[in-house]
Amino acid sequence: MLKHIVYILTITLLLFSACTKVVNVDVPEADSKLVIEASLDWEKNTSGNVQNIKLSKSTPYFSDDQNITVTGAVITVTDKTSNQEFKFEDQNNGEYLCTNFIPIINRTYSLKIIYEEETYTAEEILQSLSGISKIDQSVENGFDDEAIEINIYIPDPANEPNYYMLKYYERGDLLSEISDLKDEFIDGNEIKLFWEKQDDDDTNEEEFKAGDIVDIQLYGISESYYNYISILSEQSESGNPFSTIPVALKGNCINTTNPDNTPYGYFRLSQYVQKTYTVQ
Repeated sequence: MLKHIVYILTITLLLFSACTKVVNVDVPEADSKLVIEASLDWEKNTSGNVQNIKLSKSTPYFSDDQNITVTGAVITVTDKTSNQEFKFEDQNNGEYLCTNFIPIINRTYSLKIIYEEETYTAEEILQSLSGISKIDQSVENGFDDEAIEINIYIPDPANEPNYYMLKYYERGDLLSEISDLKDEFIDGNEIKLFWEKQDDDDTNEEEFKAGDIVDIQLYGISESYYNYISILSEQSESGNPFSTIPVALKGNCINTTNPDNTPYGYFRLSQYVQKTYTVQ
């Protein structure tokens, strides 16, 4: 009987071994595209003269190259009202620097990038911002009635559409959190937002405690960029298996030389304020 059992086990193992097969799957690779990081942000009550644009190339998902910097491009931004042109000088590391930029609220600016004999363009209006009137903390407004939340108060201008982007960053964290907001149903009122962190095993988050320092940046953004960042946020946070499959999100930059070679990224101009708050 024992011998029969050994024979059966041997045959079973042979069958499983025979069924094992390595399957090589060809993963399609998209063409490398230009990635444009052109956010010209003007901190309120400063000159805003120094601005920076970054260029890189996209890489395949499984590539070991995390960042392919782009050098040798020619970049200009033009004030379409005055026709004044601002040149962004190549720093030979993927960054292009301008030190004499003149930001003017509600002016339309055009971006022009020439790279590898192709021209990329975009237009955007410099958006204004009222600011942050107050920051405080509480424990009764968040999802957890025992956790501290940081409250941000924004005076929203009346009788005009406004769109906002907020960046929250607790010092010591690796990444900031981003949220977007429009004043469609709260026009002209004081907007109160809160930021709460909860203990989470998946993200290793911990609740705010006394002594924590947080940096908050509030940006005035255009409606088109609001739509762009909203979709981007939805795609990055979606965990629903029945949700729409994420697709490559196109910004406002176009390739006028070769329309099929669409770049990634966005050309944005924003006025912003930044505040620091220490948790009590």
